[in-house]
Amino acid sequence: MVSSRYRRLAIAVCIGMLIVLLAGALVTNTESGRGCGDDWPLCNGKFVPAYTLESLIEYSHRLVTGVVGLIVVLLFIATRRSHRKSGEAVFYASGILFFTVLQALMGAAAVKWPQSSEVMALHFGISLLAFACTLLLVIWAYRHRDGAPVKPARVPRSVYPLTWFALLYCIGIVYIGAYIRHTDSSGGCLGWPLCNGEVVPELTGATGIVFIHRVVAIIMFIILVAMYYFIKRTTAPESGLVRASAWSVILVVTQVLSGALLTVTIGNEEVYIFTSLLHNLIICGLFGILSDMAIRSWLLRERKQ
Repeated sequence: MVSSRYRRLAIAVCIGMLIVLLAGALVTNTESGRGCGDDWPLCNGKFVPAYTLESLIEYSHRLVTGVVGLIVVLLFIATRRSHRKSGEAVFYASGILFFTVLQALMGAAAVKWPQSSEVMALHFGISLLAFACTLLLVIWAYRHRDGAPVKPARVPRSVYPLTWFALLYCIGIVYIGAYIRHTDSSGGCLGWPLCNGEVVPELTGATGIVFIHRVVAIIMFIILVAMYYFIKRTTAPESGLVRASAWSVILVVTQVLSGALLTVTIGNEEVYIFTSLLHNLIICGLFGILSDMAIRSWLLRERKQ
């Protein structure tokens, strides 16, 4: 059994990790990464920095990351003590700790030694992996709150490669989106669904990057719709994958529409920041669901006779 205290701790870490991820996106969107100069963990040489908007955003991000990091350590210790016999729980808790430390080190390195846009784009991906691990642990905790659950129906072996492909493809889209933010290329395609009034624009510079992001997003939509119908036709509802796949389709549609909203709000800085955070929030949910589907389809796959 998983105690309510442990579940609350896991939920607290999951919420905290989501806040860290969105706070990091806010730092990027407001160009506040240099708000504390070249100092870390201090801010401009002070424990409590002088007030500027950039330093406030950057230092708040560091503070939240530090607090969440401490709770992550507590969750890892609690998992090792109470659920060390569950390889799945220990794997998730270890992943949370590893990716949290890694993202903190990458953030510190970016402050001390400015990194390229290609490297900085990885930072968001690492944060997303840390969040996904916390979400998977929360899901595990609720599935086991009354003890080991009755094992659901087996999943056809043909399903799990498809879910893993969708997950890895999603990671690629996330990286391109993060790269767009770190290269300040969001304005490369004005208008939606056309790009600068053209079906296929000139694929150079920022326009090429944004257009590629749009194309791979449409392909992602097609993949998830096809996956939903395939899973619905081949997999028993008791596996939980049919419902999860339906949610993935809903979220990818929402993500595409939020991307269109991003394009519309370019030029209105206050609104654009909000729509950008919304875009990040939706991808967190989509990535989390795809991660759970990939893990479950692998654990429940039919064995070879």
